[in-house]
Amino acid sequence: MSTQPDHSYDPVTPQPAATPEALRAAVAQVAPGSLAAFDAERAEAVQQARTEVSAAPLRSFTRQWSVNVAIARHPARANRLRELEALAAETDDLVQAREAIAEIGRILDAAFDEAGVKRGDA
Repeated sequence: MSTQPDHSYDPVTPQPAATPEALRAAVAQVAPGSLAAFDAERAEAVQQARTEVSAAPLRSFTRQWSVNVAIARHPARANRLRELEALAAETDDLVQAREAIAEIGRILDAAFDEAGVKRGDA
């Protein structure tokens, strides 16, 4: 058994503040292919906030993207999450599906914790 720490999920960048600007900068670094989606969802949240005269859409947007960044800033963990999602969607083995879903839950729990978001709030 190894006494070395497991660095497979080490982040490439610190978790940013939950502000649109800080999150956008992090997305540009860890998931540049997601910038268009980030910008579109941000514009939609701003428009919805104006229409509703409420900050709730912007809070929801920042919570969601905080979790997305918390996942993406750990490339190995993000890859593992995608593998598990594909496995859970494709397998006919109930035990294998349950194990994959349980691991997905642990990954998401860690991301929500790092983002400072309660599950169900994003």
